[in-house]
Amino acid sequence: MNDRPATPPHATLQAAPAAPRRALWLLAALVALLHWLALADGPWDIGLNRSPQTRLPDTLVFNTRRIEAPPPPRSSPAPTATLRPAQVRTRPSAAQAQAPTEAAPIVAAVPAPPATAPIPETPVPPAVSAEAPPPPAPPPPAAPEAAPPVASAPPPGQAPVAISIPGSVRLKYKLTGLSRSMNYTANGEMTWLREGNRYEASMVVSAFLLGSRSLSSVGEVTADGLAPKRFSDKSRSELAAHFDADKGKITFSANRPDAVWQRGTQDRLSVFFQLAGLLAGQPGGFPAGSKIPIYTVGPREADIWAFAVESEEALTLPMGEVRALRLSRDPKREFDQKVEAWFAPSLAYWPVRIKITQSNGDFVDQQLSGSSTP
Repeated sequence: MNDRPATPPHATLQAAPAAPRRALWLLAALVALLHWLALADGPWDIGLNRSPQTRLPDTLVFNTRRIEAPPPPRSSPAPTATLRPAQVRTRPSAAQAQAPTEAAPIVAAVPAPPATAPIPETPVPPAVSAEAPPPPAPPPPAAPEAAPPVASAPPPGQAPVAISIPGSVRLKYKLTGLSRSMNYTANGEMTWLREGNRYEASMVVSAFLLGSRSLSSVGEVTADGLAPKRFSDKSRSELAAHFDADKGKITFSANRPDAVWQRGTQDRLSVFFQLAGLLAGQPGGFPAGSKIPIYTVGPREADIWAFAVESEEALTLPMGEVRALRLSRDPKREFDQKVEAWFAPSLAYWPVRIKITQSNGDFVDQQLSGSSTP
């Protein structure tokens, strides 16, 4: 009973080393902190050394500014020089003006900066703007406006040609033709309506098995003759051309480029009435061999039709015998039409016969069979 100690020995052992252990932990923590501070080079550089993103502006500034390009500066601690421009790049252009002043001696001494000179030249805007004026050059298609006087006026040195366009009339035709190696006959009717300074013209052709086709022209009667406003060509579908004299252009419904409007412009129907008015306005004013060029518009394009005046011919038509002056337009291009028209002086120079021949040999020949008042 007397050998048992009053207090357990393990209690004294645990209490004794408690203080030394705390001291050891504090000492270890202090040593670790000192090591960390020595390696990190102070708390102010922590953000710069840890962040890998700041090294990207390092290289970017070196390449674009070309301040550290020379090899000598490599030995010197360039980080401070490079970090300063990196911050300047992020600022407005006023800061960029400071950087060049510091680097000016370096740039002058290094021949590499010429590589920076081409950079402002590579933006081609000045070259493009210099070449942009040529696109406006296409508008000079308005130059064809020199042609309008030719279209409705005689050769230089002569007085203006008088135009005489009579009142309303309806002309009936018998047609014969060739289409896709098949001969056919048809009936046609041309109607001319004039009310004051406004006119309407139409030509309707109907053929068995071939269906019908109609042309129409609407416009005004002016000092230059007829001035169409709208022309249409309709068979299975309708194609139209619109004449805008105020804007100086002709637009097409067939998704074709606009054409330039000119004084004296006609369409493929009104051109025959315009020719009749020119011939009636000055009988004998167009001798054989002379030409009458007229700017003529179709459903898809516009072109100058130059009609050569030939001699009078005796025609035997469904309506009887008649003498008529022959005009012809020869094709200029591969797929142009050949147009022949005969105008009878005894019938107010109305077209008593019109023959149109296609490039493939197909043709239509319409001959006057009668007339009446509409």
